[in-house]
Amino acid sequence: MKSQLFVRLSALIVAFSGISLLQGCANTTQAGAVGINRTQLLVIPSAQINQQAAEGFSKLSQEAAKQSKLNKDAAMTKRVRGIGERLIKHVPVFREDAAQWAWEINVFESDEMNAFCAPGGKIGFYTGIIRKLQLTDDEIAAIMGHEIAHALREHSREKASQKGVANMVLQTATSLDKSGAVGSLGGIGLEMLVHLPNSRAMELESDVMGLELMARAGYDPRNAANVWVKMEKYSSGKQNMAFLSTHPQGEDRISLLESKVPSVMPLYEEAIASNANKSAVENITRAAAPRKKSTRNSKK
Repeated sequence: MKSQLFVRLSALIVAFSGISLLQGCANTTQAGAVGINRTQLLVIPSAQINQQAAEGFSKLSQEAAKQSKLNKDAAMTKRVRGIGERLIKHVPVFREDAAQWAWEINVFESDEMNAFCAPGGKIGFYTGIIRKLQLTDDEIAAIMGHEIAHALREHSREKASQKGVANMVLQTATSLDKSGAVGSLGGIGLEMLVHLPNSRAMELESDVMGLELMARAGYDPRNAANVWVKMEKYSSGKQNMAFLSTHPQGEDRISLLESKVPSVMPLYEEAIASNANKSAVENITRAAAPRKKSTRNSKK
């Protein structure tokens, strides 16, 4: 009986996988200079995920405001938002529709070392990660670019889709099973559908996309790996670090970032040159502008 059930479950999994691949395989972003082109399983509407994220972000911000912990440090808030605005200008490189998202950037006063960009462009930065790691603007841009990439790639939606399809397989198999053996065999579907691609793959592609975003915005991509070097040094012997619980560390992660720097350096150099030209034009315009005559002592 178990062997027959195994065959039926395997066929069921293949069938559901085939349907999911036909209906839900897509690529949420353009490849960019870094060449991200992995196809994704996306069967849950993005509007549903984005609405949930917006509601969660609003609630988090309101709670922080009640405790006087929302955007409390004016200078830091201005700094973080300024970096974010420069990065957001370049999201159309990966997906044009993201330029129309209702982007928000809030800084939360907390010792927690964390940062995120929820689906739909809701960015949160905790003061703890900036202060404890003494982050430079380049390093803040690296973290924020990474988080923005998660939102652009809709990784939350992708994970929810994977889980949803896996649950459909298991529920259908359970309804067909009369022997009670699904409990031991049903996990096969979950393994096949939920864990491929894994969170690690999503993390690494977000690293690489974030690298391109920061370079295009004029932040030095050579400094991106410093974040993980600092993180490893700070986290040594420490536990319960929220950021690290969802962002695994590793030498290969640092190596990947460093290996991709040459591909985005021309973008960074172009951004620096463009900024320099803009500054020069502004200075010339300012110098050429007629000065207003002083009205002091004009009356006799």
